[in-house]
Amino acid sequence: MSVAAAVERGHAVADEDPSVLDRIMAEGVELAVWRRSRPTALAWVDALAWNMIDDLDFPIALSAIDHELAEGLAEAGYPAGGGTVALREDIAAHARRFAAIIGCDSVRLRLEVVETDACRRFHADLVPARLLTTLVGPGTQWIEAGLPEQIHQLAAGDVAIFKGLRWVEEPVILHRSPPVTATGDTRLLLAIDPFDPHQDDAHG
Repeated sequence: MSVAAAVERGHAVADEDPSVLDRIMAEGVELAVWRRSRPTALAWVDALAWNMIDDLDFPIALSAIDHELAEGLAEAGYPAGGGTVALREDIAAHARRFAAIIGCDSVRLRLEVVETDACRRFHADLVPARLLTTLVGPGTQWIEAGLPEQIHQLAAGDVAIFKGLRWVEEPVILHRSPPVTATGDTRLLLAIDPFDPHQDDAHG
């Protein structure tokens, strides 16, 4: 469904230019979406044996992201080679862009295989902001509070930043993982949060 109505009310912005993500900092904007196709260099991930891949979930300093992410992907079972290098570079680019927008030098990064109806309720996360992009499978769904019948869905490859409960006390934009149990779909989801060692991590 089109995001036009939400855009008109100013709660969401979407564009094919990555600079649209900067607009998450604006008052009243709770979702910024960079409309992009998944890079062709990542097409190989569709054929991964998911039972051989572990999830990644760890804090990482931007200054060490290339090295630590390379080690993390190898330990999680991603194959050595140019394909995984392209995946690492794509993830690192998202982390750097997100950190520059939000103003942090460390992030918590999750790259997880989703095969169940996780986070089935529409919600906001207990973080200041979260970047989400789906690399395989159906993308994240979102609604405007008060309009639950109008479900919008991101496409694989889209990059979105949602404001969370540590930024907006009563959010207008809520999101959820799309139901996949009945369809048998598998998702590969990347989530990036600002990392603050003094606050409890919350997946929301």
